[in-house]
Amino acid sequence: MVRRLLTRITAPVRGLHEAAYVLAALTLASQALAILRDRAFAHSFGAGQTLDLYYAAFKIPDLVFALVASLVSAYVLIPRIAEASGKDARELMSQTATFLLVGGGIICAVLALFAPHLLFLLFPGFADIPERASFILLARILLLQPILLGLSGVVTSVTQVHRRFALFALSPVLYNLGIIFGTVFLYPLYGLPGIGIGVVIGAVAHLAIHLPVVAKAGLFPRLVMPDWRTIFSVMKDSVPRSLALGAGAATTLALTALAARSGTGGVSVFTLGGNLEAVPLSLIGASYAVAAFPVLSELAGKDDKIQFSAVLSSAARHLMVWSIVTFGLVVVLRAHLVRAILGTGAFGWDATRLTAAVLAILVVALAAQGLVLLLSRALYAAKQSWSPLTIQVAGGILSLFAAGGLLWLAPHFPGLPAFVDALFRVSGVAGTSVLLIAIGATVGQLLIAVLLVAALSKAAPGFARTLVRPLFEGLAAALVGGCLAYGVLALLGGLAPLTTTVAVFTEGFAAGMVGLAGAIGVLYFTDNREFAVMREALIRAAKKHILPPLGL
Repeated sequence: MVRRLLTRITAPVRGLHEAAYVLAALTLASQALAILRDRAFAHSFGAGQTLDLYYAAFKIPDLVFALVASLVSAYVLIPRIAEASGKDARELMSQTATFLLVGGGIICAVLALFAPHLLFLLFPGFADIPERASFILLARILLLQPILLGLSGVVTSVTQVHRRFALFALSPVLYNLGIIFGTVFLYPLYGLPGIGIGVVIGAVAHLAIHLPVVAKAGLFPRLVMPDWRTIFSVMKDSVPRSLALGAGAATTLALTALAARSGTGGVSVFTLGGNLEAVPLSLIGASYAVAAFPVLSELAGKDDKIQFSAVLSSAARHLMVWSIVTFGLVVVLRAHLVRAILGTGAFGWDATRLTAAVLAILVVALAAQGLVLLLSRALYAAKQSWSPLTIQVAGGILSLFAAGGLLWLAPHFPGLPAFVDALFRVSGVAGTSVLLIAIGATVGQLLIAVLLVAALSKAAPGFARTLVRPLFEGLAAALVGGCLAYGVLALLGGLAPLTTTVAVFTEGFAAGMVGLAGAIGVLYFTDNREFAVMREALIRAAKKHILPPLGL
């Protein structure tokens, strides 16, 4: 039975929608563990200084990963490996892995040396706290993560070329297990550095799961003397994407630094809200983006614009419909979601309300963020590597200007923050200025999606027009689903007090199922193509046993 399960997990998956649903199903397991991880954080630390320190310590390693590891990432390697012979592909793998290990290692070592100066420049409020030494050590430990995940990105290019999407989706599961292990078992022994050790363990597992497939393909990398012609040829195509990711990571870092100035718990609330919004983004947006990229790369290599546009449009339309439906339900059920997932231990009701408000703001851009993941890959496949960079920079600048501008306006026009607080029902809660930062982040994501759609006008003629119908059908489904969910909440609200997690979950689940049924009903009666295709794809997947039976 175990062998059968492993065979199915490592088997290649054909078909865009089947691959996307396999990725979504396994991503669900990863996100469930991510939720469990955040629940453990919320229970142990609440939205307080300890969790602020943990999330703040991650930001410099995240920036390193974006700028360094992405120089030799799967997105650039996949088209090259797909076209190369076995010998050339292995040499490419060896060159890129060596570059990442040596070059990235040197950069991380320098950053570890100057970590105190960088951390307290970004987060001056943490400079004089008792946990100062643990904060610095945690950041230094976490600098191992971008190297390990970067190497994992190199080897997953082979996994994706061979369409072993299940293994690709299992990597984050192991990563989150490592973090949970560090939180539950190592934190009580070593404090904050213990969680960092758990992160490193998870990153090692993230890499290790792909090594058997890479070895079987004869592409296991080895340490070699760098051939700078090979490295520069890869970096030439990678630099735009690396800088685009770096711009995104720098924007997140700047927004987090602003959140740290909103008061104790601001970083935690902003990050936890983003983590919750990342669950549907990973299930929907990332699944379609990952599944579509190898196909788009092959079609772009053949200069087949018709099929390229068709595949891109299909993925984008499905992504939009389900993201918009999810947006409608999450906005209504935000407090139930946050309370059921994070409302335990030290995580109080004010933190719940504030996190729910951040989630509601960020989820407005859910479909836009999914399109950003997909359309950026489409532009890389079409060899328009600089467009995502300029667009990401423009969106990042707008996010920071919007967030900073709203924070500047707040004391001069007190009616503005009062309106936002009343709209999201957080009046009287401390630290609501973090909502203005979330609004800035959302505005930037919406702009990036619009600009990416415009940038694909040549590579995918007529693509933008194909998004109009799913946009309106998705909005209609979201409106009906959201209204029905709200009606169920109003009906059940007076029947039983929401004093336990079980009661909160039960009421939210009932409202969510009714709302989802209503949304699906709208899609069915409007003869929505994406719903029909999804239903057919799931039936085919079940008949082919792509997904393991629940009994296993």
